[in-house]
Amino acid sequence: MKTIYHKADSRGHANHGWLNSYHTFSFANYQNPERVHFGVLRVLNDDSVSKGMGFGTHPHRDMEIISIPLSGDLEHKDSMGTTAVIRKGEIQVMSAGTGVQHSEYNKNKDEEVKFLQIWVFPREAGVEPRYDQKSIVESAKINDFQQILSPNKEDDGVWIHQDAWFNLANFEKGHAKDYELNKNGNGVYAFVLKGSAKIGDQILNERDGLGIWDTQSFNVEALEDTEILLMEVPMELPDYLKK
Repeated sequence: MKTIYHKADSRGHANHGWLNSYHTFSFANYQNPERVHFGVLRVLNDDSVSKGMGFGTHPHRDMEIISIPLSGDLEHKDSMGTTAVIRKGEIQVMSAGTGVQHSEYNKNKDEEVKFLQIWVFPREAGVEPRYDQKSIVESAKINDFQQILSPNKEDDGVWIHQDAWFNLANFEKGHAKDYELNKNGNGVYAFVLKGSAKIGDQILNERDGLGIWDTQSFNVEALEDTEILLMEVPMELPDYLKK
């Protein structure tokens, strides 16, 4: 098993006043040639948006864009005609494909919104743009892995145009469980939302990240009550990005 450890305070950081953002991978003015992506996982931003503020309308294409609110309410509008609000306990996905424009705003005037913004390269370029969001709170599990994203429309959670599986792990202190990868050639990027855990010989604290590959499984042990996001993705970039 190979791993790469990213300590929370090693992330890129940008504070724009209305937006406080931490970048695990190169993004905007944070450019680190050693941290451009993990397989097809291109962006993992940990964002806090001030009350009533947000991202104005801007374009995307050929990217699977996933938002996971951690607190507060995030309003989404896009050029497909979608207007929606996502909250903690929900997950949103937008396939940008051939091109889409969208905006994201803090719906609340009295509190900030915190959310993860995640970008994944799709397996092919030029798909039809689409939007979806689902509640994941009803299927939440304690001391188990809860699937919140996959390549399959029929599975739990949302789906994307990539052989990727996302799981939330809410573990009580002392609980341990093996994670079995879904596909050969995939790796997992583990990101601790709260608490602390041990994977292999590596101890991870809040907002630490660990990339894991060249293995079929690994053990996750909670050192205290812990919430971890596991993002399993292909490690090889799709052919259209190699041209």
